[in-house]
Order: sequence, then C-alpha cells, then structure tokens
Amino acid sequence: MERKILVSDITIKMADEGLLNTLSFRQKIELSKMLDKLGVSVIETGKIQNGKRDCLLIKSLASAVKNGILAVPVDVFDEDSVSLTWNALQQANHPRLQVSVPVSTVQMEYVCHKKPDAILKLVGEFVKRCADLCPEVEFIAEDSGRCDKEFLMEVVKVAVDNGATTVSMYDTAGALFDYEFYQLTKRIRELISPKVKLGVRCSNQMYMANTCAVAAVRAGADEIKTISCGNETTSLKRFVKILSLKTKECQASCDVKTIEMARVTAQIKSLIQTGKKSSLDNMDGAIDSSKDLRLTIHDDIDSVMKVATKLGYDLNEDDGQNVYDAFMHLASKNGIVEAKELDAIIAAVAFQVPPTYKLDSYLINTGNAITTTCHMVLRKGDEVLEDVCMGDGPVDAAFLAIEQLVGKKYELDDFQIQSVTEGSKAMGEAIVRLQNEGKVYSGRGLSRDIVGASILAYLSAVNKIAYEEEMS
Repeated sequence: MERKILVSDITIKMADEGLLNTLSFRQKIELSKMLDKLGVSVIETGKIQNGKRDCLLIKSLASAVKNGILAVPVDVFDEDSVSLTWNALQQANHPRLQVSVPVSTVQMEYVCHKKPDAILKLVGEFVKRCADLCPEVEFIAEDSGRCDKEFLMEVVKVAVDNGATTVSMYDTAGALFDYEFYQLTKRIRELISPKVKLGVRCSNQMYMANTCAVAAVRAGADEIKTISCGNETTSLKRFVKILSLKTKECQASCDVKTIEMARVTAQIKSLIQTGKKSSLDNMDGAIDSSKDLRLTIHDDIDSVMKVATKLGYDLNEDDGQNVYDAFMHLASKNGIVEAKELDAIIAAVAFQVPPTYKLDSYLINTGNAITTTCHMVLRKGDEVLEDVCMGDGPVDAAFLAIEQLVGKKYELDDFQIQSVTEGSKAMGEAIVRLQNEGKVYSGRGLSRDIVGASILAYLSAVNKIAYEEEMS
C-alpha cells in the first residue's frame, strides 16, 4: 500500500539558526509562499527570540501559509515560551508546536546541563503544555545518532504519552550510515502507535543525507526534513526526485509538484545565495525587469489581477474592477504599464476607506547639526493624539511618529516619491506599501511638500489596515 510522505522544509529555520545567509522579514514571507504553492507539507521556522518582531513574523507566516503546516519550536529554557509562541501561531490554518531537546549524553550535559531523568521530566512537561493548546505537537530528539538507544526509546515514549502527535529523530552529528538509519527508524516505528507520525532529519556530514532519508522512508518514516537551498541536510529537490522515480520500490509518494520544482528551487537559491532582492524588496529592479510583470492594453483583467497578486495584493471583485478600469485608461495612453505604475494605480483607487486617523498638523526640525524631530498631531474621531519622535531624516521621523501615535509597528515594504507636475511649485506624489500580518496595504499622498505627501500616503495605508481590523 502506497503511503503519503510529508515533506518538511527547514530552510527558514536554518537561516534563523545562522546556518544560512540571513533572510529578511519579506524574504521569509516570500519563501514560505513559494514552498506552500509548491506543495511542501510542513514549513518550519526558528523559535521566538526577538519578542514582538518574531511574533509579528510568525503571525505573518500564519497568514501566508494557506495549505501546509506551519511549525514553530518553543524554548524549553523559558517558561513563558509556550504561551507566547502559541499566541503568535494559533491563527495558522495548520499550526504545530515543536519541543526540541538533545538526547545524547554529551549534549544533555553540555547544552542543557541536565541529567537523563531531568530531560525526561522536561520533555513530559513541555509536550503536555503544548498538547493542551495545539492539536499537533512534535517532539524532536536531537543528536539521536550518538545517544543511548534505550534512553531514546524511553524519551520517545514519554513524549507520546504526554500528547506528541509527531516524533522526529535528528542525526545531528551525522553519525549514522543508511543501514543504521533504517534499523533505528524501524525500531522507533515499531515502538510508537501508527497514529503518531515519525519524522527524521539526516545530516549530510558524510554526504549520505539523501540516501539515509530514503532508507528512513523504507523503514516506515512519515516525514522527511529537507532544505530547499544548501547541502546541510536532505535536499528537497533531490529527495522529491528520488521518491517520484522510485515510488513503487519505496511504496511511498509525496504531494510536492515535481514539474515546478526546478523553477521554484532556482528562485529560492537566488534569493538566499546571491542576496538578490525579491520583487517585494526592490520595486524598481526585479519587478521592472521581469516581462511577466509588464502589462499592455491587450492584457485582460485576469492578467492584471495576477500581477497585482505578485505585488502582494489581495483585491476583492470591486477593487479589481476599479484597478482594471484605471489600468486601461493608462494603457490606452502609454501602451505599456510597468509594475510600479500598477502599484500606484492600486494605491490610488483600491480599497478606499473612511479615515480612522486624520492629519491635524506636523512640524519638522532638521539640519546637519541636529537630530531630526517630528511633532505630529493626529485626530481619531474627537480624540487628539500628539507626540514628538526622533528619526534619521524628516520622513523617517514622521513615519515613526505616526506609529507611536497609532501604537503599532508596521513593516515598510516599499516607499516611492516622484514629481507629477513640473516647475518650482511641482506637486509631489508618494506611494507607501505597508505589510501587516502577511498582507500588503498601499497608500497614496499628493502635496507640494514631499514630506507632507509621504505622511498622507503613510496615513492612507494605516487607515486601510485599521479599517480592515475593525471590520474583522
């Protein structure tokens, strides 16, 4: 009988652990979307380390990952980590909490500073706390290749008895040959219930990660940890290829789309290895040079909406029609409409809402010998909001002042300034794109004062976020 293997990708997690190039907030969101569309079963990220920023990232990933499981580890050295992580993760369509603990003697003593009995107690407590909150909990036994195998069986049993729905074995040090991996996987598979999934992560220390992963599948493993860029563990591309060619021999298959694999992994490699910015990072670079993000008057509404989606927007039917009408008006004059021009159209005509926050006044103090400050006054209904904020230049100080008054930090996805009229009294236009919980909101501002235009654009985007939050 053919089994379905869950393919997990740990690229984001390894970047968080410093084993790959650092990924920006936006790159992690884009990477997770690529993997989810590719059909990867589980997308793993690192644990919360930087408080609000990491919580915001996990919430954004939860919104971005539509089909797969989003797995986030808790910190077993922090009592508050379980509730903190769950609060950030709980909106995911398929959430998973992970409890990761070393099980080899050397790592238990030198990493955890704990004896085996204390590790058993720690695993039981944290797995149970996670299971009380989340329907899916994974226990990860790190450095399984060098541990005492009887102790490994004991700690696995404790995890399962306390609610673990997945048990994963990590050969962290790369100590096992493929036949040894087969034997150990088979032994654990026979120990635990068929209802509990068994996962493995193979080290590529001896260049045998892919071979060991196949051996684990043949021994009964249900989930394989892979990486979409790099060679530290099982290769996503190569493992899926092997499984597609040897489905009959392995009596197993997976749901990853093999036809799209080469294209997607090439994009991921470019994103991580070369430091190339994604389309959301550089509106004037990657987007403009891409032919499929350049539109003409011959493109229909579906083509325009596809480009809007690539820019990060999720437009409803009415907004989509308004954007298309404005696009056709511009295309009839210019022939070609670039992505950044479509971005400006969306900012101008889509999702117009009654303003929650209105600009009353602002005062900027700046110069080459002082730190720039912005005194900002906003109105929220009858309430007057006022504050002073410092920043690196007038626009930065103004944006920080708005965030301080609103009481929320936003991810600035893109910021464009251009002149729309000529002469000394030219009208300036600013376009701001903010990212909030995985979605992109744009605002447009017009003023003869470019700082004023920037403030109006930022407030326009903030008002769209506030309106949607209020409606939900």
